[in-house]
Amino acid sequence: MSEKVLENVSEEELWKDYRKNHKQEVRDILIKQYAPLVKYVAGKISVGMPQNVDFDDLVGFGVFGLFDAIEKFDPEKHVKFKTYAVTRIRGAIFDELRSIDWVPRSVRQKTREIEDTIQTLEADLGRSASDNEIAKAMNMSREQYNQVVLKVRGTSILSLNDVWFTGDDSDKVSIQDSIESPVSLQPDSMAEKDEIRRVIVQAINELPDKEKKVLVLYYYEDLTLKEIGKVLEVTESRISQLHTKAILRLRSKLTNVKKGIM
Repeated sequence: MSEKVLENVSEEELWKDYRKNHKQEVRDILIKQYAPLVKYVAGKISVGMPQNVDFDDLVGFGVFGLFDAIEKFDPEKHVKFKTYAVTRIRGAIFDELRSIDWVPRSVRQKTREIEDTIQTLEADLGRSASDNEIAKAMNMSREQYNQVVLKVRGTSILSLNDVWFTGDDSDKVSIQDSIESPVSLQPDSMAEKDEIRRVIVQAINELPDKEKKVLVLYYYEDLTLKEIGKVLEVTESRISQLHTKAILRLRSKLTNVKKGIM
């Protein structure tokens, strides 16, 4: 079939054709159709990234994720391609960012310091630590702590892609997946995978209410930070802080559990 004819074929038929024949012209149409997804994902990731991370580079990294998604997508699994592709695109961008080690050492050290402080505090308190308690434990004022959180926010976005189970590609579980796809929390054939999901979801549920809302609105409802600010009636900067604090808190909660499971 010519490309013009293929463009009038239903998406379901395109996927069936590509899975069966792997024709280059069908692949090109799928790439063209879903290319906007790459810019969309790159745009969300670029929020809060330092200036040395170029948006066009993020798009370039994400294109490889789209290619990978098209090759590995299985329509028989009843998952929308858009949902599957977004995860692959995001993963490809994160993998490349990790490989170029774009986070300054000082920022990485400060991130670990915050996570360690939260982990120790919450273990002692038996509950979520407040910002004032965390700031005091770090010998900072509340304002100083908030400024530090803004500086490390790029690393918190990256951390959502942390993989908790490494087996077949379909058996990877991440913090991000647990926030983004509540439907996927149904019983699975692998007990270990189920247990990891349970631990992650429990950790998310133990977050302070506003932080949990920000994660759900950003990753599941797909709102921008600005839109979330309007919903919660606070500034975009405040939402960015809440997002970063939520991820730092999640990482600290899950660190010991992860060591025990992996």
